[in-house]
Amino acid sequence: MSATEIDVKYVARLARLALSPAEEQRLGEQLNPILGYIAKLKELDVSQVEPTAHAVPLVNVTRLDEIQPSISNQEALRNAPATANGLFMVPKIVD
Repeated sequence: MSATEIDVKYVARLARLALSPAEEQRLGEQLNPILGYIAKLKELDVSQVEPTAHAVPLVNVTRLDEIQPSISNQEALRNAPATANGLFMVPKIVD
């Protein structure tokens, strides 16, 4: 598919771009090598290539979720301005 087959005005409208006729011409000329490269990639045999979501393997870098000692509920509520039934009391913000 060449840039002449692509309606540059239509694509610009989809991208919400206002292009002058000179810019449309220039973009059409710039699209030809890009579309040629894509056509060349389509010629490759990728039937033996396993589909992947990422080009490189991802590794989770977060720590394991392990139970660790923590402060008690009483210690957490010690400096709270208001508490009730072991919970923080906050002002009502929604009517």
